[in-house]
Amino acid sequence: MDIKPPPPSTANKEARASDYLANERTFLAWIRTSIAIMGFGFVVVKFSLFIKQLSFVLGKQATTPGKGYSSEIGIFLVALGAVMALLAFVRYRNIQKQLGSNSYFPSIFLSVLLTVCIIIISLLLIVYLVPNI
Repeated sequence: MDIKPPPPSTANKEARASDYLANERTFLAWIRTSIAIMGFGFVVVKFSLFIKQLSFVLGKQATTPGKGYSSEIGIFLVALGAVMALLAFVRYRNIQKQLGSNSYFPSIFLSVLLTVCIIIISLLLIVYLVPNI
């Protein structure tokens, strides 16, 4: 006796298309996140320049710390944003392949990586900014 799988229904095709579209939306959300991180890094790098320009316009002497780390922190953030974009693409392609072979396995690696990096950066920024208050 030969058992054949049931023919695909229209609902299954729509659900499958929605899975692919959800994967694409998730990828674009990760890309927006990486662009935001890079933009924040750019702002951090230019922050000391902004303070100097603001003090010049206001006619006051700028008080900047002797050794500022805004350049290093900002460059790190821009690099982190670029790495996030690359990892988002790798994740997108892996999920695309898994959806194609009906073997999707969720992974939280990228979410954990981003969370840990943001917490570390936040702590470093707090340590950097608290003495300047």
